[in-house]
Amino acid sequence: MRKNRFIPGWIIMTTVFFVAGFNLQTINVHAYIDPSAVTYVIQAVAGVVIALGAALTIFRHKIFAFLKKGKGEEEKKEIHFDDDASSDDSASSDGFNGEA
Repeated sequence: MRKNRFIPGWIIMTTVFFVAGFNLQTINVHAYIDPSAVTYVIQAVAGVVIALGAALTIFRHKIFAFLKKGKGEEEKKEIHFDDDASSDDSASSDGFNGEA
């Protein structure tokens, strides 16, 4: 059995209010928007979006460091390479000497 879908009265009244308001406030305007003007606006918006994306990419490390500033210091893991393994005759070419 299918339930009846109920739309609250305030949604209907709000919709009617705005639709009636927009229809009552319209006036006839004989204007023309040139397609090149619209293209110019689109290009300007795209340029701003690309510039913001580039700035965010360039400064993301500083932004993330600023946001993580109050969360404590991260532990830095240090990696040490053994230079003696490469001079050993028993060592293979990949740096492992086979010792466990």
